[in-house]
Amino acid sequence: MVNGALGKTHFWNNKIRKKIESMQLNGKRYTTIYMSLYGISNLEEISKKIFIETTQLMDKNLRKFMDANGQSTIPEYAKTGIDMANFFGVTENGSKVDYGEFFSTNDKVLCFDDLERANVDVIDILGYINNFVEHDHIKTIIICNEKELSTKLKSSNLEMKTFIATYLLDKQDELNKSDKPMVEKIQDKIEHVFDKANDYERIKEKLIGETFEYAPKFDYIINGILMRYENNPDLIRFLRENTGLIISTFNKSGTRNLRILKHALNDFKKIYEMVNKSYPNINHRVMQTMLIFTIAISFEIKAGKITKDKFVNIKDNEEYKSILVSSRILMDNRQFYIKEFDSNYYYNFKSEYRFFKFIEYYIRTRIFDMKIFKENMEAIISTVDTENLPGYRRLLTEEYWKISDDQFDGVIKEVIEDVKEGKVNLIDTVKLFAYFSYFSRKGLIEYDLKTLKNIFFTGMNMAALSSTYCANVKEELGKIAIEEVAEDMDEILKHFNILNTQLLDKMYTEKAEEIMKCIPMRMEQFFEKFDRDCMEIPIFKYYDPFQLFQRISCASNEDIVLLKEKLENRADKYPKKIEPEMKNIKQLKQIVDDYLKGKGTTIKIVMLKDFSKSLEYILSKYKISFLPKKEEAEETVEQN
Repeated sequence: MVNGALGKTHFWNNKIRKKIESMQLNGKRYTTIYMSLYGISNLEEISKKIFIETTQLMDKNLRKFMDANGQSTIPEYAKTGIDMANFFGVTENGSKVDYGEFFSTNDKVLCFDDLERANVDVIDILGYINNFVEHDHIKTIIICNEKELSTKLKSSNLEMKTFIATYLLDKQDELNKSDKPMVEKIQDKIEHVFDKANDYERIKEKLIGETFEYAPKFDYIINGILMRYENNPDLIRFLRENTGLIISTFNKSGTRNLRILKHALNDFKKIYEMVNKSYPNINHRVMQTMLIFTIAISFEIKAGKITKDKFVNIKDNEEYKSILVSSRILMDNRQFYIKEFDSNYYYNFKSEYRFFKFIEYYIRTRIFDMKIFKENMEAIISTVDTENLPGYRRLLTEEYWKISDDQFDGVIKEVIEDVKEGKVNLIDTVKLFAYFSYFSRKGLIEYDLKTLKNIFFTGMNMAALSSTYCANVKEELGKIAIEEVAEDMDEILKHFNILNTQLLDKMYTEKAEEIMKCIPMRMEQFFEKFDRDCMEIPIFKYYDPFQLFQRISCASNEDIVLLKEKLENRADKYPKKIEPEMKNIKQLKQIVDDYLKGKGTTIKIVMLKDFSKSLEYILSKYKISFLPKKEEAEETVEQN
């Protein structure tokens, strides 16, 4: 018996079979007859397989044809044809073939492969094989994975076995006793009653003289796999240089599946060729990381270790690394999985860029998306060199303890200068303060908290001049990789919220300017943008009412009517969301009313009066007055 987890059939085809057929013992040459038991459902099928394998030896014409064509075995589909031809009694001589006539035993070696994958009881198969060994004295080799075989013996008909074991325990008054856990009792009873493993061991001891454990050398096997890329000199050189990485990643997958490795390397061939074609000067370390990632993601997805959606929502390397360093926001178990994935496959392998969306997408969907590919590669080019990466990016995307001691002081100094000059965007400046506050408390830097606050307050003010509004503040702050966030953050966050609100106002002001300038000459664009971007935001708060009226008054009567209707519908649907703009709406109504005083009747005037009534309808939804208290009191007196 040849026993092992993988590579056994390859070993038979390339070593054992050739060695046997080249030997000559007592003036006799031996011939091998190989058959896989995969899927065999009855013993008769094994007999037919043996016969079909031997026909290539008995039939001279068939043997001559195979020798001329360099074939050593009959293809499976051809075996089916031969099997059916013999079943119907069709042969080249016109008479039915007699199995016994051809089956001589003194120069044959039988090889039965995939014992654990047969659909026939293993005990029955071994009893069948015993006939050849004990009675016919045929030299026989069995190839199997005894670990899988043991699992199969124990797990077959498990529901039936559990039912019977439970029934027996109940009859023996053992079921309700608390001397042992119930599961353990049932397992013990199953093994006692249905212990085919012992039957297997007894038959094996009688049948099999020698058992060899096949433990392949993966460097040898993988070198054999790599030979298929010999026609691509650059690729084969790269793969051979990184055989250690391939073997290491393969071992870390824990699956021992060479087929998946072959597919992964074939996928990497396309990736390697595409990268070298479009980005020939790409960093060598990046290519090594791509190799690791391609193999790793292939095993994770194709070996059924995870569902395919674990990586679907990770859009780029930045998000991947943010998940790795985040410590306080745990949306689901995805974070734990990704941390485990990273620590497993990238253990002792340092790389700035470790997640490639285009590769993940390619392995998962079989589509090589050129847009994602180009986006990823451009990002890689700008971030791949850790030495040239800004210090603040290293703190935010790497665990800080991975920065070496001799580099740490330089990184701190660089970050402080960037913060002072406002080179770091606002939300990242806030996140950096959490790190620096932590470093100060741990004695890693010489800055005290008061000095740090002054530096970061100034830096935040500078950063606000060029930063954009941050909408997902909670999510961003959740990426801080510090467990102990100090109370010092309260002042920083309060100041941040003020500045972030100002940035929101700035963003809406720019949006308002962009949209309102479409009135009156490009009204189609105005309505399109208004419907898309402004229905739920108080956009009129951010545009001067006098300028707005000038634009509206120049619009066509039809557009004024349409605008009036849109504003009423918007106020009905989103009264709370647009409330902040009511002060400007009230002012706009006053401007319209002042303009209409003393004007004669025209269609335009009538349309503007209706527009004013619509504004009044909108304002009626709000009880809050937008006038200062003194003006409000004077207005109340006048009304009385």
